[in-house]
Order: sequence, then C-alpha cells, then structure tokens
Amino acid sequence: MDDLDYRPFREPLSDDAIDQILRKARTHNAWLDRPVSDETLRELVALASKGPTSANQSPARFVFVKSPEAKARLEPHLSSGNREKTMAAPVTAIIGYDLEFYEKLPKLFPHQPDAKSWFTTSEAVTRDNAFRNGTLQGAYLIIATRALGLDCGGMSGFDNAGVDAEFFAGTSIRSNFLLNIGYGDPAGLMPRHPRLDFDEMAQII
Repeated sequence: MDDLDYRPFREPLSDDAIDQILRKARTHNAWLDRPVSDETLRELVALASKGPTSANQSPARFVFVKSPEAKARLEPHLSSGNREKTMAAPVTAIIGYDLEFYEKLPKLFPHQPDAKSWFTTSEAVTRDNAFRNGTLQGAYLIIATRALGLDCGGMSGFDNAGVDAEFFAGTSIRSNFLLNIGYGDPAGLMPRHPRLDFDEMAQII
C-alpha cells in the first residue's frame, strides 16, 4: 500500500483488538519457553518506526539482547528484583536514544534542510528532544509487541551507566529503559493494580 493511501475516517478497532493492546494487556514477569524470531523483532521495529516523533527525528535505538552471551553481559547491571525475570525472558530490548539523532534529519526530514539547527541550540534542547521522542518510540514498541501477539514487561531497575558502558561505549546513544519481550506465562501475573479515574488525571476545558 502506498503511504499516501490514507483514509481519514476509520472505524474503531474491535473490542478484542483493544483488549489485546491495552484493556487486558498485562506487564509480564514470567515467560513461556517459546522463542521470538529475528524476523519478528524486525517486524516490531518496522511497526514502531511508524509512530510520530517531532520532525520525524526518530532518536530511539534498540538493542535486542537475545543470545546467552549478550544476556551474560547485561546481567551484572540489573537490579536484584529484575534479574531472574530478565534472564528468563526470550529477548530483552534496551531502549536507547541517540543524542546525535539530528545527523539523520537530512534523510528523515528532507524538506527542511535547516532542521538540524532546531535541535542543536543547546545540550539541554538536544537531550530533551532525544529523551522525549525516544521514550515515545519505546512506547510504540510496546504497542507493536502486543499488536503482534507477544507480551512484554518494561523496567527501569538497572544501572544505566553500566549498560551504556557495556553496550553503547564510544557512541552517542544512552539507555532509557529495558523491555522484556516474549510469550508471557499467565501463572506469573499479579492482580492488576488500580488506575486513576478520569477526574484524577484529566480535565476537559
């Protein structure tokens, strides 16, 4: 399908689809012994890349830690509460963000030749944009994971500096959060925690 073949008025997704992506989706801590193929990981990234970012800057960088050797490199940097479930997960994605994302803007935002200058006025501007939009892309990866019928579990309990030194040394990439990916074991689920009501988190003005 051509990217321009976009219909502005669409029907809502089915209840089953919404349940799978959000309403009944859960953060998993236990995993079935079922592998995730490299082809599936490539499809996840292709889907996540379609989500919007500011000026299409796309600063997220993903490292899928899958082999036993790579898991062994990650293990020392995990908090004790996250170690067992991460080592058992078929794949752990390191969600990172590239502080030099602007170097790819000529490809990603070609109709604005000066776009790089928008994001290099200060280190704070660069970092804020990289972190904000990279986090968005991490969320898109979660949605893509669930949309393809897999489960996932996000984590921030790890040593960012250690992970950066181990996996991103000599680059402009920094780690944000981790995402275990696989097929979750329902036996490991805890009861769902409450969510805020509309009036506690939103207003219409």
